[in-house]
Amino acid sequence: MFQLVMSCSGREPELVLLDMQSIPAGQEGWLAFDVTSAANHWLLRPRSNLGIRLYVETEEDRSLSAGWIGLVGRRGPRSKQPFMVTFFRESQVPCRPPRAVRPNQRRRKPKPDLPMPSIHSQYHMNNGAPCQRHELYVSFSDLGWKDWVLAPTGYLAYYCDGECFYPLGSCMNATNHALIQQVVHLLKPNEVPKACCAPTKLSPISVLFYDDNNNVILKKHRNMVVKSCGCL
Repeated sequence: MFQLVMSCSGREPELVLLDMQSIPAGQEGWLAFDVTSAANHWLLRPRSNLGIRLYVETEEDRSLSAGWIGLVGRRGPRSKQPFMVTFFRESQVPCRPPRAVRPNQRRRKPKPDLPMPSIHSQYHMNNGAPCQRHELYVSFSDLGWKDWVLAPTGYLAYYCDGECFYPLGSCMNATNHALIQQVVHLLKPNEVPKACCAPTKLSPISVLFYDDNNNVILKKHRNMVVKSCGCL
């Protein structure tokens, strides 16, 4: 597998080796090539994307046609067409816990439509981290699913964890119900629990797998990746 790059002469593009595999003649199934370096290059310089090229050679360095040896291309069945699997990591600024407010300073309201009531009981600030999203990579091999999941080999699922501090700032993505529950918890800590840190938005991923009849299926599974967290 080669990446096509522009040559210094500006004529024929040059070939940069990305990945190679040695495949027995009788093998059947999917072939996975690592094209990460090419994808990173295209992200920085989109106009330099001239594509990639696949060559098939024997051990005697004799070139073969990809279609002649059985490789399925864009003209094949939709479930067996080549595709690229990519992972995108969203940057997120961590939310800081609220600081102690001086008597001459005004407190910010967590929501404009819900004023913050006065809490006469003393509230001790927890030193834990605030509610936020954390990285979690799920490997299908570790789950014992590699025999029937073709691609991807895993995905970045993320998870939510942290404290829902009082008062709930806007960066904690709190619902109105969580605001009220947090206030009631301060008044009755033994009766009502604190608001919980949980996913507020999730996104799907596409998985290529074998079904019970050994057919290759490409299916989009809902609610697999945590996009944002909040206090609920």
